[in-house]
Amino acid sequence: MGPRLGQNFLSDPNLLDAIVRDAELGPGEVVLEVGAGEGVLTERLAAAAHVHSVEIDRRLEPALAPLAARPNVDLHWGDALELDFAGLDPAPTAVVANLPYAVATPVILRTVAELPSVRRWTVMVQREIADRLRAGPGSRTYGSPSATVQLACEVKLLRTVDPAVFRPRPRVESAILGLRRTGPGADEPTRELIRAAFAHRRKSLARSVEHVRPGTLAATRRALEELELDPGARAESLAPGDFAALSAKLSAGA
Repeated sequence: MGPRLGQNFLSDPNLLDAIVRDAELGPGEVVLEVGAGEGVLTERLAAAAHVHSVEIDRRLEPALAPLAARPNVDLHWGDALELDFAGLDPAPTAVVANLPYAVATPVILRTVAELPSVRRWTVMVQREIADRLRAGPGSRTYGSPSATVQLACEVKLLRTVDPAVFRPRPRVESAILGLRRTGPGADEPTRELIRAAFAHRRKSLARSVEHVRPGTLAATRRALEELELDPGARAESLAPGDFAALSAKLSAGA
């Protein structure tokens, strides 16, 4: 994915090697890489695993052609947000990528939800996204993506990255984020509830949900009370597990 499309190419071989080390790929692993770029990370991954690599920018085809010819590399041309992740064969066990900034959060959320086979993510993202995804309740940066990802994964900052290792040099800091799956994650009703709860951050959770689902105010407040949570609480005060419990209670009372 070229700079025009929001990707900055990594140019530091030491960092590329570090990403592969951080990924801790074992025998028989299948890696999903989103944003192949010029293939410098793809090539390293292909030395250790079967690779599904996604790239949207066809101008990179000449650079990627030798890699695409390898039997253990499947190159998928197109938008990662429209790709049928569940249709990938063999099914990915890990996501390792220098994620294009514009799609980093939705790609992480989609792969968590749609690829239960994936156990680990080692991804380069904007530092701001890394901070948001690992933020805890009560933090200004804790939001819908944080709660949704943390219901499925343990999230760690593995290393910060100097902008000088990219070309063109980005205006923002980057970081390598490590996610390790701890459970199946949020089902669709829970994901919808989390999105609705954070849709109006300045309102109470119950009122924010009411905006999205009219007529639910009393039921949401009652469910919060039954969970021994403040019925007037804002979304940012609930831990990820509280949202799962609230969703289950609301579904049971529906």
